[in-house]
Amino acid sequence: MTVQLLTVTEDEGEQRLDKWLRRRFPHVTQGAVEKLCRTGQVRVDSARVKASDRVAPGMLVRVPPLPDAAAPAGPRPSGISAADEKMIQSAVLWKDEHIIILNKPPGLPSQGGSGQGDRHVDGLTEALKFGYKDKPKLVHRLDKDTSGLLMLARTDRIARALSEALRHRAARKIYWAVVAGVPHPRQGSIKFGLMKAPGRGRGGEGEKMLCVHPAKMADHPEAKRAQTDYFTLWFLGARLSWMALEPVTGRTHQLRAHMAEIGHPILGDGKYGGSEQDNLGDGWGAAVGGDLSRKLHLHARSLTIEHPITKKQMTFTAPLPEHMARTWKLLDWKETDVPADPFEAIR
Repeated sequence: MTVQLLTVTEDEGEQRLDKWLRRRFPHVTQGAVEKLCRTGQVRVDSARVKASDRVAPGMLVRVPPLPDAAAPAGPRPSGISAADEKMIQSAVLWKDEHIIILNKPPGLPSQGGSGQGDRHVDGLTEALKFGYKDKPKLVHRLDKDTSGLLMLARTDRIARALSEALRHRAARKIYWAVVAGVPHPRQGSIKFGLMKAPGRGRGGEGEKMLCVHPAKMADHPEAKRAQTDYFTLWFLGARLSWMALEPVTGRTHQLRAHMAEIGHPILGDGKYGGSEQDNLGDGWGAAVGGDLSRKLHLHARSLTIEHPITKKQMTFTAPLPEHMARTWKLLDWKETDVPADPFEAIR
């Protein structure tokens, strides 16, 4: 279970906090509610409260994990195994009554599609209802082999608001990656346009993006403008770099294609880091060698967005997946040695 931030709705009106909590969580006893308030685990608008205090519409109530307050176990969501139900629920980093934030594991597609099979985040959302009537809805995607922060909306209204924020770049996403070589300059922007490569299957099988130089965009009307800001956080000689990548636009495979185009493919990227790619490091993106994992080293590390209801600025951070954590340990890279937002100082 995770901490929840719940908004008192208009139809709940003004009432005592203990009554409001027990309506929301009928399995919690009055004594438990009073203890949670007394110990400061339940808070209203970040302030300590008593069980007898009153709440009103618009107030934000912090509710700690309540294992005893879970609804009685019902039948398992249709078509979802017990292992997958546990996996997707354990991926939840944060939730309230409007938003769910996942740390998507690598290898799990966001949605179904050609060659993706039936096991994907969108197909597992039945296990993320947490008492709601409807399943939460994906508002953006990550590539199958990319791990990290994925945002879901619990209602259609919130889905529209979050999609609008993403479309108008009101949300900021920072990725961590390991790339071959060391980019020069060590911070900058990549502005190659992107278009789909031809001959990749009728259903999009093996989809790959081609980079188009900004000066040649007029020659390729099917190409879309794209921009990736990058910052070199740490490097190992001339062989590998730990990168922070911020996609200013959100095109298919944008970060992978852009890094490969400048000669520094992402470690483990077999699609864009093959031997035909000019690589300024020792070894190729898909196979640097040694003890490093051959899995893709691309992780959606942080997400900053304004909450669509409370209007508070919120930043979420996702721990590294196992294979990347092993790389960090092997290279003696420490997460605390780099700024959480390296782009902030140069804006």
